[in-house]
Amino acid sequence: MSILVTGGAGYIGSHTCVELLNANYDVIIVDNFDNSNEDSVARIEKIAGKSVKYYNVNLLDFDSLNHVFMQNKIEAVIHFAGLKAVGESVAKPLYYYETNIGSTLNLCKVMEAHHVYKLVFSSSATVYGMPDSVPLNETAPLRALNPYGRTKIIIEDLLRDVAASNENWCISLLRYFNPIGAHKSGLIGENPSGMPNNLMPFITQVAAGVREELSVFGTDYPTDDGTCVRDYIHVVDLALGHLKSLEKLDSFTGTQAYNLGTGQGYSVLEVISAFEQASGITIPKKMVERRPGDAPVSYADPTKAKNELGWSAKRDLLEMCEDSWRWQLSL
Repeated sequence: MSILVTGGAGYIGSHTCVELLNANYDVIIVDNFDNSNEDSVARIEKIAGKSVKYYNVNLLDFDSLNHVFMQNKIEAVIHFAGLKAVGESVAKPLYYYETNIGSTLNLCKVMEAHHVYKLVFSSSATVYGMPDSVPLNETAPLRALNPYGRTKIIIEDLLRDVAASNENWCISLLRYFNPIGAHKSGLIGENPSGMPNNLMPFITQVAAGVREELSVFGTDYPTDDGTCVRDYIHVVDLALGHLKSLEKLDSFTGTQAYNLGTGQGYSVLEVISAFEQASGITIPKKMVERRPGDAPVSYADPTKAKNELGWSAKRDLLEMCEDSWRWQLSL
């Protein structure tokens, strides 16, 4: 099968492409390299020992995207492409709405024109906003707290409407929790441009001396150590969840949402401690005020993914930290 992977050179996309190639899928990447690097494609090929066809295309360019479909026999799509920084989305909401929603609209129109109806969509646990209770299952209310999260809710609604209009569609909505870690080879991982938006790349950059210290936002939350608790999942486990979702598309029509997480919450201080154990380096940190909109505790109930996809996360927090540090040292 030929699988089109939008945003396939990015952090989660690149790891998913490796696992697709390992599973003997043919991979076609569409990426405009706005928040990724063209070198990622060569690294994917090196890890998998197989070649990848790729196109430097922005999904907002309908004609160029259509040309990709005209040139290839695509059987399914995994859709990662989009903007994902919460803070930036608050500062530039129009940019986020135009990019994330517009690119998905174009993708669906082109897919329908070429009779390609299988889609795995990269959603996010941000759709749940401030949870009433944990663990979160797929029936929890959707009420994002920022423009980024709202674009994910709007796209999920859009895809449900598209699927309801034509029984050929089968769409998986994958709600990620907090991906960290990197490939064991050290060849691919998360390398954000500018200031990191997520905890782990900030920790690794402090450990490497790129940044002076780590800011811990809030120490008075109603948790065991006063810091926020999140569900951290190894990016390779997350990538394998996409393969399981892809295989499942043959067994249903319409849409299905799945939480991809471990079902285990770790506090900010627990993650720092695990990283210090993995690296042997003490992370200098300062305690600062809470950020607005941070939920005290958020972690997944991954039961549905286990029962219906046959998927569960295997890698523990220490391994996530070891792999993140190996990747940082390779930069």
